Amino acid sequence: MTQRFCKFILEKWGWTLIGEPAPEKNCVYLEAPHTSIWDFVIGLMYYRAKGTGHLRTMIKKEAFFFPVNYLLRAMGAFPIDRTSPSKTILSIVHEMETSGDKPFHLVICPEGTRKAVRKWKTGYHTIVSQTGAALYITMVDWGNKRVGILQKFEIGGNAREDTDRIQQIYEKWQPIGLHPDQFLTK
Repeated sequence: MTQRFCKFILEKWGWTLIGEPAPEKNCVYLEAPHTSIWDFVIGLMYYRAKGTGHLRTMIKKEAFFFPVNYLLRAMGAFPIDRTSPSKTILSIVHEMETSGDKPFHLVICPEGTRKAVRKWKTGYHTIVSQTGAALYITMVDWGNKRVGILQKFEIGGNAREDTDRIQQIYEKWQPIGLHPDQFLTK
């Protein structure tokens, strides 16, 4: 029911669904642009429409207040303390490694905020390199109403160089955020 409902709503709203969710048990999806909380909603609906019910995402701990915290957890979100990025990454690596047979698909917004930033975060790189999870580049393009998975990405040994290459991929696709002035690719 949820799968058909989400697909129906997205199509009714004029969205084109691109690609298919990762076949790997564990993966990280980089999702950009991230200029609004609505990116989360559209992205979540995409994954539900594609039958992926095991999606996880990080949201700042301040958003987890009663009764919203129950809704966020039900949607696969978990709170993070942004004052300690290294502890956050270690806890995610631990969660992924101890997920057992259950798939762990994590969505990360590489900008790290909904504001325009030139230098994207590299924490995803540590998670992928330490867990062996697959990495996929995804987008929520409000300007052209496209949402989905663009491509799989193989990381190298340098997080900053890989992030620069990923920003170039987004530059090529030219996705437009809900608030276009809040998204930069370089």
